[in-house]
Amino acid sequence: MEKKPLILVTNDDGFTAPGIKALIEVVGEFAELLIIAPDKPQSGMGHAITVNAPLRMYETDYFGKHRAYYSSGTPVDCVKLGMYVLGDRRPDLIVSGVNHGSNVSTNVLYSGTMSAAVEGALEGLPSIGFSLCDHDWAADFEPAKVYIKKIVENTLKNGLEKGVCLNVNIPKLPLDAIKGVRVCRQARAYWDDTFDERIDPLKKKYYWLTGSFHNHDKGREADMVALDEGFITIVPTQYDMTAHHAIGDLNEWDL
Repeated sequence: MEKKPLILVTNDDGFTAPGIKALIEVVGEFAELLIIAPDKPQSGMGHAITVNAPLRMYETDYFGKHRAYYSSGTPVDCVKLGMYVLGDRRPDLIVSGVNHGSNVSTNVLYSGTMSAAVEGALEGLPSIGFSLCDHDWAADFEPAKVYIKKIVENTLKNGLEKGVCLNVNIPKLPLDAIKGVRVCRQARAYWDDTFDERIDPLKKKYYWLTGSFHNHDKGREADMVALDEGFITIVPTQYDMTAHHAIGDLNEWDL
C-alpha cells in the first residue's frame, strides 16, 4: 500500500479558527496530517520567533483522528516545533491558513500565515499559504476548498523550486463566480499608517494602529487586480530579499 504524503498544517488565526478547520477537511482526505497551530490569534506577527520566553505545546483532540497540537508560539515557532520536536519524518508539504482575510502585495511582510510558508521554504520544503478575502469568522470556505485541493495536489505532484513557496489568495465569491486561477506578481500597494491616540482609565495615552491600504498598481499581472477581476491568485514567493538589480550600482561607489 502506497504511503500517504505527510502534510504539516498551521495557521496564524489560532487552532480554533474555522479557516484551519476547512484546510484540514480538504488535505485530510488524501494525506497524513501533523497539525500544530498557535493557541491564540497571531496575525501580523510576520516572521517572529519566540526567544525571550519559554515555548509551550499541548496535544489536543480538537481535530478528531488527526495528530494535533497547539502552541504558545508564533506561526514560525509552530513550523519549527513541527519539524524538530514533533517530526518523526520529514513533511512532504507545509500548508498554512486558511487565513481570514487576504494576504496580497506587501502584506506578505507582516503576515503570520505567509511567514509560516516562507519558513517551510527556508527548510527546503514545498509550502503554501492560503488566504480568503473575507475577515468574517463565519466566512464561507466551501468555494475555496475546491481550489485548495487542486493546488495542493498539483504541488505534491509537481513540486516547487527550492526556496520558493506559494501565496494563494481566494476572492470572496460563490464557486460559479470564480473565473479561475491566475499566476501573478505582488501588486505595488502600501499601507498609509495612522495611529489613533486614546486615553485609558488612568488618563494615560495609548495608541491603536489603523490606516488604509492603497493599490498603486493597475497591471493585469498584479495580484490585487486579478482578485478584483474574480480570479484566485498564486504568487510564487521567496525568502531571498536581496535587491540583485542594485548590486552593480553599489559596486560603483567609492568605498
